[in-house]
Amino acid sequence: MERVTLRIPEQQIAGVEQMVDTGEFPNRSEAIRSAVREMLNEQEDHEDETRPWAKV
Repeated sequence: MERVTLRIPEQQIAGVEQMVDTGEFPNRSEAIRSAVREMLNEQEDHEDETRPWAKV
């Protein structure tokens, strides 16, 4: 796995920390990885809508 450094607003970090504190995610990294996966899946779904032949 590769390490990535990013800057995000404190309010968003607080939201991520709350999800970790409530047990939704084990740590910040996993919460952010989940968000990135979701974003990529949404992008892929959107591409499939414009190219229905792309999905096998």
